[in-house]
Amino acid sequence: MGDYYARTGEPMTLKEWATTFEADDNHVGDDTVKGVRVSTVYLGLDHSFGMGGPPLIFETMVFGGPHDQHTARYATEEQARDGHARVLAAIREGREPRSDFDA
Repeated sequence: MGDYYARTGEPMTLKEWATTFEADDNHVGDDTVKGVRVSTVYLGLDHSFGMGGPPLIFETMVFGGPHDQHTARYATEEQARDGHARVLAAIREGREPRSDFDA
């Protein structure tokens, strides 16, 4: 399987990915609460690092505050939207955000 994926999860060539990535707004969510930014983006590159399972092509990251650099990755845009909302809620409520990899 390739390294580049459309937002729908379908494999694509590097050229297709570059053209799509350049043309699209890649944000799924971008919010700031309590001075902490929560950003979720379509990456289009598989960030599963060979750990098995579907390609992880979306990423949520926290910038600032006590959970700076917290990261969670997702296979689908729906998962990314849900994950963004969960991380945002955790920050609003003063809880530690959990990634989908947490047990």
